[in-house]
Amino acid sequence: MVLKIIFFIVVFVALVGAAAVFFGKKHWQGATERLHMKMEAARVPVTSQFYDPRELDGLPGPVQRYFRAVLNEGQPLVTALSMEHTGTFNMSETGEQWKPFTSTQRVVTRRPGFVWDARIHVAPAMTVFVHDAYVAGGGVLTARLAGLVTLMQMPATAELARGELMRFLAEGAWYPTALLPGQGVTWQAVDDVSATAALRDGETALALLFRFNEKGLIESVRAEARGRTVAGRIIPTPWEVRLSNYAVRGGMLIPLEGEVAWVLPEGLKPYWRGRITKLGHEFSQ
Repeated sequence: MVLKIIFFIVVFVALVGAAAVFFGKKHWQGATERLHMKMEAARVPVTSQFYDPRELDGLPGPVQRYFRAVLNEGQPLVTALSMEHTGTFNMSETGEQWKPFTSTQRVVTRRPGFVWDARIHVAPAMTVFVHDAYVAGGGVLTARLAGLVTLMQMPATAELARGELMRFLAEGAWYPTALLPGQGVTWQAVDDVSATAALRDGETALALLFRFNEKGLIESVRAEARGRTVAGRIIPTPWEVRLSNYAVRGGMLIPLEGEVAWVLPEGLKPYWRGRITKLGHEFSQ
C-alpha cells in the first residue's frame, strides 16, 4: 500500500512538472511572437536597394577599408536576418558561473530592431528563458525560469532602450550594409585603425567606438558607458564586443564568433561567448 501511494505521488509530481514545462514553453512562445509582430509592424523600407562604393566618399580611412573588404559593388542591402547561436553565458555578476545556452535571433535593419530568444541551461531540467530585445524604440530584458517564474524583468526605461540600441549597432558586422551612411550611421575618424559610429532612433542617440584589424575587419566595438546590473542597481560601465572568425555569408564577409564583456578596473569580465550556427539574410531585392 505504501509503495502504491509513493508511486502515485511520483507520477503526480511528474505530470505536474511536465504540464508546467509545456505551459511555460507555450506562454514564452506567445510572448516571443508578440515581440516579433511589434517589431515587424515598425519596419520601414530601406532607403536604397544596392551598395554603391561612391557612398564611401569622405568616410574615415579604416571605415572605407572595412566596407571594401566585406562588401562587393552591387551587394543588395540587408533588410532582415534570422540566426541561431550556441555558446556559454556567465550567470554571476562577480564570479565565474558559465552555463551553456542556445538562442535564436531575429533582426530587422529599419526601423532598427532585434529579438534575442535564449535558453540558458543552468542545471539538469532547469532552463532559464531570456528575451533581450530592441523593438519599436523600446528595450526589453526579461528572464524566466522554465518560461514561467520571473527571475528578472527590467523596467522599460530610456536607459534600457539606449543599451539595447547599442547592441543593435555593435552587432552590425552581421548585417554590414546597415552600417552604411545611407542607412543612418554617421562615422567620424579617430585614428588609423578606429572610428566612431553614431546612430539615432527616435529619441535615442548613441555613438560607439569601432576598432579594425590589419585586414580591415571589425575587431571590437566599445561603449564607454552601458547600464550594468550590480546588486539590483544599474551602474554605467564600459562595455566591449569582440568579433572573430570571419566567413562569407550572403555574399558578405561577416564574423561567426564573438565575445561580450564588461570593462572593469581590474580588466575584462566576459559574460557572453558564442558562435553562429545558422544564418539567413533577407535582402532588398
